[in-house]
Amino acid sequence: MTITIADYLLTRLAELGVHHMFGVPGDFNLWFLEEMIKNSDIRLVGCCNELNAAYAADGCARLAGVSALATTYGVGELASLAGIAGAYAERFPIVCITGAPPVHAMRERALLNHTMADGNFDNTLTCLSRVHSRASPN
Repeated sequence: MTITIADYLLTRLAELGVHHMFGVPGDFNLWFLEEMIKNSDIRLVGCCNELNAAYAADGCARLAGVSALATTYGVGELASLAGIAGAYAERFPIVCITGAPPVHAMRERALLNHTMADGNFDNTLTCLSRVHSRASPN
């Protein structure tokens, strides 16, 4: 039996008790959001930008114990950093799901939209890891 990444993530989120996913549809996360809308009871709460979505997810996590956030690669995930860092610093769990360019584009170091146009696809992960290491509660 095979399972898609989307199905696995949606199943695990439902098991955690996530009922709402906050986010902004974008070109690198549309496939996931379409699967969620068609095949899941988790409701997409569309927000006007990623920072607002992150703060909404933070508020939901404070009330429900956990929440979820969907952003697109690059600009979307970077725009959500302040909200994610705030929730993390106060130990409110947000599951962040970010779309990504195709593997072949990363291997070819393609210059794509939503990137820094330098062929580096690790830079956004580096930013997120730094937020994690600096916001880590003692």
